[in-house]
Parts: sequence; C-alpha cells; structure tokens
Amino acid sequence: MKKLLLLAGFAALLYACGGNSQQEDKQAETTPSASEPAPAATAPVDGVGKFKDVQIPATLDAAMADKGQTVFDVKCSSCHKLTDEKLVGPGWKDVTKRNTAAWIMNFVTNVDEMLNTDPKAQAQLEICLVRMPNQNLSDDDARHIYEFMRKNDGVK
Repeated sequence: MKKLLLLAGFAALLYACGGNSQQEDKQAETTPSASEPAPAATAPVDGVGKFKDVQIPATLDAAMADKGQTVFDVKCSSCHKLTDEKLVGPGWKDVTKRNTAAWIMNFVTNVDEMLNTDPKAQAQLEICLVRMPNQNLSDDDARHIYEFMRKNDGVK
C-alpha cells in the first residue's frame, strides 16, 4: 500500500510540474528568445550603419580608385580575389552591380553588426563560413575601396 501511495504521489508531482507542454511549445514557437534577433519586416537595402543613400557619380574617380587599390592590397587581397572566384571571402567581380554603395560601405566599416543582423551578409557568411574581421577602415577608406570595386567592375 505504501508503494502505491508513493507511486501515486510521484505521478501527481510529474503531472503538476510538466502538465502544459503543448501550450509552452506553442508559445516558444511564436516568442523569439533573447539570443535571437527579432525578424525584420523588410531588410534595409543599405544594410546597417551610418551610410544611407550614397551619391556616386556616373564616371570613375581614378585617384580615389587608386587609393582604394592601395587599401585592397594591404587589407583585402589576402582573402578576396578580383574575379568571381572565392578565396577565403567572396570574389569581388560585379559586387557593385549586386549591392548598393551604402550597403558595401556599411559592410566594410560595420562588419560585426552587418553579419549579426543583415540577411544578405548572413547569407554570404553561410557560403564562406568565415566571418570577415573588422579591418578598422575609415569612411574615406570605405569610399576609396568602393571606387576601386567600380573600376574592377568596368566603370570608366
């Protein structure tokens, strides 16, 4: 009899502690956890950062592109090729045709935040499997690199 009462008490305790799992599962499906970012209704075209609606002239600024090539040679060429071939990071061919100037400039100056929140940057990370390190680029460096990318993409 004691065993039966002990077993019944244990069953009642289990029932009381774990009884509403379906309700909890439904709530867990709809409530984002603190570690997950809330999904954005629409991803910003220009990414996350200070650059918005960057105005780029139709013709190439050769001096700016030369400065961008210097930055590329020092900080970018070990991971990126100027073709569409992936090295560590993606190749740069046609990158200015796929992304806005503001998005590229935000990415190179705000890498961590972009990789944490921007869907396009996250998709690229899934392909490359290596986070781009923060290169501590200035705003001018970012603009010069963008101009060098345009030159690489054939802008005259």
